[in-house]
Parts: sequence; C-alpha cells; structure tokens
Amino acid sequence: MPLEIVTNDIPLMRVDAIVNAANEQLAQGGGVCGAIFAAAGAKKLTQACDEIGFCKTGGVVLTPGFSLPAKHIVHTVGPVWQGGNAGEIELLASCYDASLALANAHGMRSIAFPLISAGIYGVPKDIALQVAITQITRFLDQSEMDVFLVLFSPADVPLANALRKQIEQGLLQSKTDLE
Repeated sequence: MPLEIVTNDIPLMRVDAIVNAANEQLAQGGGVCGAIFAAAGAKKLTQACDEIGFCKTGGVVLTPGFSLPAKHIVHTVGPVWQGGNAGEIELLASCYDASLALANAHGMRSIAFPLISAGIYGVPKDIALQVAITQITRFLDQSEMDVFLVLFSPADVPLANALRKQIEQGLLQSKTDLE
C-alpha cells in the first residue's frame, strides 16, 4: 500500500512501529511525545529511553512499544524552526529517511508518522507536510511498506492531499523547492 494520510491519535495506530517526535534527551515531553509516553506506559518507556540516553537532531533510536498496539517506537528528533536557513529542511528530511531505513532494516511492514516538528518546534505546516510526503514517497518508490502520515487535526488533510498530488505529478520534487 502506498502512503495513506489519516486523521487519528497516533498511539492508537495498529502498525509495526509508530514514530515519536522526540527531544534529544529522549525525555517525556508534551504533544505527540507526551501522548505516546502516556499510552505506552511512561515508567517503562522512560526507563528504555534513559538507557539509550540521547538522540541527535535528525537521528533515530528504537524502543519497544510496551502497552501500545504498535510493537515498536521509532524516536526521531526534528529540528526547531529558525527561519529555514539553518539546515532545518535537511534535518527534517533526515528524520523521515532514517526512520524508514530503521524500520526497513528491522523487517517492519508498517509505520505511522506524526507531522514531525510542526508543533512546538515551529516548522510551518506546509513545509513540514511537503518534506514528509516527499521523503515517504521517495522511500516507497524503492521499497514496500505500509506508511501512514497521521494528522491529529482533520483541517490539515486537504493541504496534505493537495501537496501529495503536486508531488505525485512531479510539480514539487526536491527540498530546494521549499527554499
């Protein structure tokens, strides 16, 4: 199945892995991260993250899903938006690329992403969506996996679908289109 854009609460997704929009310390935060910790079991997930200790921006680490329907959690650290000239787009693309590569290396057949860095990290939603859809589409051109982009707000779905059509038609092809 190709990329599917859905409205849901990501901890409820029944997939091999969900992606957590983490911080570098892998500590429980707010937003998506807080919801994932709460649903997985904060004590066990905190212990697993403490054992790992750190994840650089653009990187990924893997933990069990604990009490989630997902077997695994891929933690990735998105960039904080600084206006777009500090490598944020490349780092955000790396979050998707590294998450998909890690899932693929572990034989996972399905993964669900939130919209990384579009919350408190401040990446504008249109840019965050374009990077997500572009990187996921590129991965799916080479590999097979069920990939879900999970949007919390139904109001974001029309923009996501419009960007997806532009990307599929070749109208938006690279990170430089965002700059």
